[in-house]
Amino acid sequence: MVMGLYLLVYSLGHRALRQSLKLGSQTIQNQLGKPTANPNLGWVFQCFMSIHLLMFAFLKQMSNLSEQRCWILQFFGAPCRKYYLLC
Repeated sequence: MVMGLYLLVYSLGHRALRQSLKLGSQTIQNQLGKPTANPNLGWVFQCFMSIHLLMFAFLKQMSNLSEQRCWILQFFGAPCRKYYLLC
């Protein structure tokens, strides 16, 4: 049952990303650095593995949030951008 739920969430995220890219006629880079409108969601998840939340007193900041990662985040919803402190 958990595996079925995982596959449902994964396929919905995959579909949402591809629809967002198609709607804006945009592309993101794949593993080889070539632009693609049909990215692999697993690779997109791997891109975000090295991002860390740093907290100093009352200040929160994200480390390793590059321009490429910000570009990819614009194709996800506002809650996702808020998670990375971009909203």
